[in-house]
Amino acid sequence: MNRQVIVVTGASSGFGAMAVRELAKAGHTVYAGMRATKGRNAPAVAAAADFSRKHDVDLRSVELDVVSDASVDASIGTIIADTGRLDVVIHNAGHMSFGPAEAFTPEQFAELYDINVLSTQRVNRAALPHLRKQGKGLVVWISSSSTRGGTPPFLSPYFAAKAAMDSLAVSYSTELSRWGVETSIVVPGAFTKGTNHFAHAGSPCDTAIAAEYTEGPYKGVPEQALKGLAALEPTDADPASVAVEIVRIVNMPFGTRPFRIHIDPSQDGAEVVAAVADRVRVEMYRNIGLEDLLKPAVND
Repeated sequence: MNRQVIVVTGASSGFGAMAVRELAKAGHTVYAGMRATKGRNAPAVAAAADFSRKHDVDLRSVELDVVSDASVDASIGTIIADTGRLDVVIHNAGHMSFGPAEAFTPEQFAELYDINVLSTQRVNRAALPHLRKQGKGLVVWISSSSTRGGTPPFLSPYFAAKAAMDSLAVSYSTELSRWGVETSIVVPGAFTKGTNHFAHAGSPCDTAIAAEYTEGPYKGVPEQALKGLAALEPTDADPASVAVEIVRIVNMPFGTRPFRIHIDPSQDGAEVVAAVADRVRVEMYRNIGLEDLLKPAVND
């Protein structure tokens, strides 16, 4: 197995925490990126260190606040100083919100876009120069079935942000391929259990507008939306399956990794729609004479 140096953003809990542990168990050097490592996430840092000792793996925590240029630059600098290289970047950091779209302020939308979209740009600008210099690497983007599948009400700020991140991933894929940097987009479905995604969701600041919706004609809709999502999810749905799939992708030979892979026990239709969009993308590149950009170059 080719041991790789990996950084995962948003690794204090959820998919990120599961992924760093599985990747470390697979034999890689893994950096769990998280903010407030000496504050609110100190217990997560301690848990990662304990896991590393208990399983005799190389799992390290690094201070990485994805909404801070300085923090991102420092964290990538630390990884390079420690190991001399960086092979895989996994964009996992994200935050959800729940409530009627009108009740969120523009500043709240901007904050959510910062966490879910601009964060990936910060990390890319810090990390990609190293991957490009090496002539080989992998960028994994943790997307969402909401970008192509069914979109229940009252999740619009999050859905819009994830759609923007997914679009960015698609564009980056062909702009990095000639550098030898491969792209995989992992698309989890709506796992309503086993993560803190819904539990930690933000709510709208304009409570008066929110009340007009939830106490007016949309009374009961928030509860029904969450109840309906949970009902669609099979009882054996396991969010750890996302981490397992990430490990499988990382361990695959260079140039053979899937461009997009879905882990959606609820089968909300995203896979069907994405297949059409991704096929159109391939046809466009063929039609404009840039088909080679669809596969990463092998650079000696």
